[in-house]
Amino acid sequence: MLELAPTPLIPIQLDAHSATIWCKCEFMNPSGSTKDRIATFILTKAWRDGVVRLGDVVAEVSSGSTSIAMAMVCAHLGLKFIAIMPEGVSRERILMIEGFGGQVRFTPKSLGMRGANDACEELAASTKVFLPRQFENLDNAQAHRQNTAAEIAQWVKAHSPSSVDTIAFTSGVGTGGTMVGLYHGLRDHGFKVLPFAVRPIASGKNIACADCFSSLEQCSFSSRIPGVLDGMSQIYKPTEIEHLQQIEVADEQAMAVTRALIRKGFPVGPSSGLNVAAALNVAPMLPKNTRLVTILCDRMERYFSTELFTQWQ
Repeated sequence: MLELAPTPLIPIQLDAHSATIWCKCEFMNPSGSTKDRIATFILTKAWRDGVVRLGDVVAEVSSGSTSIAMAMVCAHLGLKFIAIMPEGVSRERILMIEGFGGQVRFTPKSLGMRGANDACEELAASTKVFLPRQFENLDNAQAHRQNTAAEIAQWVKAHSPSSVDTIAFTSGVGTGGTMVGLYHGLRDHGFKVLPFAVRPIASGKNIACADCFSSLEQCSFSSRIPGVLDGMSQIYKPTEIEHLQQIEVADEQAMAVTRALIRKGFPVGPSSGLNVAAALNVAPMLPKNTRLVTILCDRMERYFSTELFTQWQ
């Protein structure tokens, strides 16, 4: 059975004038992203409970990283995997899924993740498949509560002055599992928690957004940050998270910080840049005795053909 080793928590200072951000290097997980946490937790639980057996089919809607992680774990367990995703995802992500033996099915790009989700449910209605349902499955958050949060809490206790009693963290929200899991998990370990939900916004103008689930035809939400979605999570309930603050980060700033992280030797994708940019923005407002933490979500290789690397091509 696949088990994940802890990932390191590393201090990063982008320049001499920037705050130090303690970054959880989730891109060091086996398939290259924090989604290994939920894929391993959900699928091994289903295996132990007899919900899935050798040769069964698993299907999930995902723009990339979750499907890559699910494909990897399915390969370990001898399961078949189908990824359902909107057209337009990077070729690298498709190749990774197929490399693990998974199958990729596309839905119209204009329908966004909502269209992919509908197609996944239609598949389940006509064929025997197991659906992890990452956007509503509470085991998504539980994976981070039991593992990611516990690792962060243990590290902070071991490497910080005893006066540090608060952990602040920034997280973009897609499925909501990281936000909810870290919030509850860090509290489980006796810390006060200051959570910041990060919303990427379009730089300079409003844009039409197929991945925005509000009733507005146009909004300021930017879809340039893969894995960060507006309003799709059924796990993330802001009213149930004390001291939650929502902050906005311009997508151009997120991309610039991603490239700066890569130049510092951290091979990450845009959601990592979003999280670090947000942490830099909130650092000056934090109280004393607070450790500021964020997540480096996934690896850069799945974005080689995207705008992240355009200036280097």
